[in-house]
Amino acid sequence: MSSDKDLECVNGSRGLWLVKVPKYISARWNKSVTPEVGKLTIKSTPTGFPAGGSNFDVRFVLNDAVAEMKENPDDAAIPKDHKFNLSKSNAGQTLAVFSQTGEKLSLEGKVVERAECRPASSDMNYMKLKKQSIYQASKPQRVVKQLDKIVNSYKPVSDHKNNIEFEMMKKSEGKKSREDKDKVMDMLFAAFEKHQYYNIKDLVRITRQPITYLKEILKEICTYNLKNPHKNMWELKPEYRHYREQEAE
Repeated sequence: MSSDKDLECVNGSRGLWLVKVPKYISARWNKSVTPEVGKLTIKSTPTGFPAGGSNFDVRFVLNDAVAEMKENPDDAAIPKDHKFNLSKSNAGQTLAVFSQTGEKLSLEGKVVERAECRPASSDMNYMKLKKQSIYQASKPQRVVKQLDKIVNSYKPVSDHKNNIEFEMMKKSEGKKSREDKDKVMDMLFAAFEKHQYYNIKDLVRITRQPITYLKEILKEICTYNLKNPHKNMWELKPEYRHYREQEAE
């Protein structure tokens, strides 16, 4: 509740009942088009009407139109007659009911009685309703159906493009034989004399060596760049960049 809104408290002292009703009743109330959904009868006990409000008999009868409402022909009829089971107290709780109409907030009253609306256990409609609910709950959520036509245009492929390219690369690498390490290093040094940066594909093409074997050698003499502007490219380590001059000296 926002603090910048005024609260209407005219009905704050009014006593209200908090009643729990079965789902089949609330579902029909929400769909009912008639203003009258049932009748409530309250009878006091022979001991009188005590201040606590717990010693009296409460009966609720659904309207015929609401009780006979069905969404499907197979829906079971629901019970019409119900009884309120009243609780002795609110278990030390202070409960209140609020409403909101547009920007207006109102305190409708405080809960003075809690009850549970229950049908008679011997009611035949109630027994049929429980039987139907148990049957619905026992039905499997998923069933296997045989299709006699294509339900969409998707067709599975035997293999995907990435897998084919990977297999082709593995086959091409399998045909490459490993050269002597010193010979591969000479090819790499010669390549890096022409350009400072290379990606792995170009180095594989130049040396014609398996990529795993080539990476082992590159890690010894090269640095792999992880940042722009030369991201994912190899360059010689500083100690190898002028190796020809060092050999001449």
